Amino acid sequence: MTAARFVSVFLVLILMAVPAGAQVVDFLGIPGPIDLDGTSYELAWSSRPSENYSKQEYVPAGQSVEQYHQMLLVERVTGDAKVIDVVKSQIEMLRERKNTDPLAHFEILQKNALGEVALDFLVSTRDPKGEYIVEWNLYRYVPTKSGVLLFAVSHRAYGNDNTKVFLGRLKQLRAGQTRALLEASLPEPKN
Repeated sequence: MTAARFVSVFLVLILMAVPAGAQVVDFLGIPGPIDLDGTSYELAWSSRPSENYSKQEYVPAGQSVEQYHQMLLVERVTGDAKVIDVVKSQIEMLRERKNTDPLAHFEILQKNALGEVALDFLVSTRDPKGEYIVEWNLYRYVPTKSGVLLFAVSHRAYGNDNTKVFLGRLKQLRAGQTRALLEASLPEPKN
């Protein structure tokens, strides 16, 4: 899977509904729970779209991947993917998304000597009733010996009223979650 295709799958899967009752397979050897900033996240959904790409989503108890408020993502691509290529591809998609998404915004928050990059972005869509679904994400891309690991946090709000409240609190949420994610120990895939 190319870096561009890898990133395309990231964003497309973020805003898609996941079928209820799908079997969860721990492809990465990270069964959870994963703790971040005082919240415990359980493995709730997984996919292996190709032999070299695995994706797992974790949500707090009582939430589902179909309609979550908080989520952690752990994804791994092996092979020739490089962090810089994956990030560039994601940025291109976000720039293009700005043409149709009035809330789309992104910012690179961190680049460090280890080759890690943190990408902060906001996207939105509308549900069938025309109400907003808004999603803020922080993606931490980490180079590994065999490819790229993504460790990410995502927060959502559903409906126009909830979106207004969410956006009003986003600065504070972003600060705390950014600190927590960038300081967190990375989940280590065992598979």
